[in-house]
Amino acid sequence: MSEQTIKATLSDAVDQVLSLVKQQGAQADVIANASESLSLKADQGDLSEHKVTAGQVIGVRVVKGDQVATSYSESLDSDSLASMVNAALTNASFTKADPDQQIRAEGQQIDQQDPSLLQADNTPIEDKIALALALEQEVVSQPRATGAPYNGYSEQTQYQLLANTLGTRCYHSERSFSCYTAALLNHDGKQAMHLGASVSRRFADLDLAHATQLAYQTADALLEGGPVKTGSYPVIFEHDCLSELLGAFGSCFSGDAAKRGTNPWREKVGKPVADSALTITDVARLDGGMRIKAFDSEGFATADTPLIENGVLVGFLHNSATAQHFGVPHTANAGRSPKGGLDVTSRHDVIAAGKHSDADVHAGEYLELVSLQGVHSGANAISGDFSFGASGFVCRDGKRVRPVRGITVAGNFYTMLNEIEAIGNTVLPNYDGAFFAPRIRFARLSIAGE
Repeated sequence: MSEQTIKATLSDAVDQVLSLVKQQGAQADVIANASESLSLKADQGDLSEHKVTAGQVIGVRVVKGDQVATSYSESLDSDSLASMVNAALTNASFTKADPDQQIRAEGQQIDQQDPSLLQADNTPIEDKIALALALEQEVVSQPRATGAPYNGYSEQTQYQLLANTLGTRCYHSERSFSCYTAALLNHDGKQAMHLGASVSRRFADLDLAHATQLAYQTADALLEGGPVKTGSYPVIFEHDCLSELLGAFGSCFSGDAAKRGTNPWREKVGKPVADSALTITDVARLDGGMRIKAFDSEGFATADTPLIENGVLVGFLHNSATAQHFGVPHTANAGRSPKGGLDVTSRHDVIAAGKHSDADVHAGEYLELVSLQGVHSGANAISGDFSFGASGFVCRDGKRVRPVRGITVAGNFYTMLNEIEAIGNTVLPNYDGAFFAPRIRFARLSIAGE
């Protein structure tokens, strides 16, 4: 089915919903999604999964007076749409009043048909199957590999139409490709496993060699690892680990969390919260970014949002409801899926480059952590305390001295941000293009080992 046909189908459904809502004297915004995906998995030299899926879902958020409710349907036929609207309006009559939530994006017209986000793909299915099988083959051909338990390829094409009763109409389409593999090593009673992945906008840009080498070489390097002595160590987190850690404490940037009283920085806007060298921005669009979207889930045009500048908390990510609550401008960071209610979301988390050279960041002895276990279960977003398993390397002057496993890293996230020894001068992306940062050396974290 062509993109224009899909767009027209979504448009017809959205128009029906908006008409039904208006007839009931209510306001609403509607999000309609259509998607097509392919998933391939390899196991022991054969294709264990070949799944092709396509679907659609539409969701409405109705506002009548000060009462708000949502409902969704996975069918776009007229009866299902009418039932969806009736359910939302009925639910709204029983909800607690929420005067902050209103339909506010008036007359926004954003049609993001960006060729760079939805690139044509004429790759034969045989080539995609070959890539999925090659992921496993490349790993198990390595000298000490005993298996590759997880190997896969996936692609997804997404189309979204957002509209509301105030005349806003926004459209977005995109396509992405990804592959991953895990290398498993068993030797002398020891076992190690590591994951490697690649994400891109084009099939041809997937980096199989990077994914397989990262998985095998890291697992191989960690295999003989053991704990270090319990104590306090300088730590550098590998990019995906740092992204994971930041994500566990992301509520400190959320206007919605501040409204609910669960943001520990609620009263700290305009005050120092981190080392003066630290600057963090939510960026709407940048080269290599995989979360580019021209509008948020209310229909406002997205833009960059400063969060921390030179250690000072500038503000939070806001949708129009949280902005109304605090009496500040919204930041076009509304997040809502067709099946959910209004929330706040980020685009690309970007930590600005610092002034330290690579040699400065990696000077002396420190721990490089390349794998974390149980991050979200081991993190308290309100207090900032965290404790979870980790693996990595003792390093000296940028060289890995010995592998480290079986340790627990603990500390306080908010304290950690104020104890930074060095921030590198080169910004690099994590594997999925959602987090961009230089290398950061934190002065001290507690390590429980032997």
